[in-house]
Amino acid sequence: MGVAFFAGGCFWGIEAGFQKVPGVIATRAGYMGGHTNEPTYQDVCSDTTGHAETVALEFDDAAISYRKLLEIFFSLHNPTEINRQGPDVGTQYRSVIFYTTPEQEMEAKQYIDQLNKSGRYSAPIATEVVKASVFWPAEDCHQSYFLKMGQRYGGLL
Repeated sequence: MGVAFFAGGCFWGIEAGFQKVPGVIATRAGYMGGHTNEPTYQDVCSDTTGHAETVALEFDDAAISYRKLLEIFFSLHNPTEINRQGPDVGTQYRSVIFYTTPEQEMEAKQYIDQLNKSGRYSAPIATEVVKASVFWPAEDCHQSYFLKMGQRYGGLL
């Protein structure tokens, strides 16, 4: 089993995008990368805690590769925007890959380098690659939000 953490705008959409991917065992919306303990959604939305809205994934690494997770992550958001995704603006919406192993760090950096060289985007990738820190789960109302609300995201549901 593997663990991965991705932040790319509102965690509702990123979580929904991964929930039906074969090999992803579990998802959890939460917060990572900040400087306060036990942040709430309201705290994080104040744009003062330093946290990014993050999705934690537990995945079967025999069924899905970390590389494939990276590909999916980059298909779910615009990685060239800094501190925003669409109408959502603030550092909590920044694009970040929080790595848990040196292999994840290397693979993420190599993939970003490949994307930058590919010409797929008209601007450089702004996604940060940062060592994972404490993951603070979001409140229950934010877990599986799009599934609960019956909404679709990115055509993956």
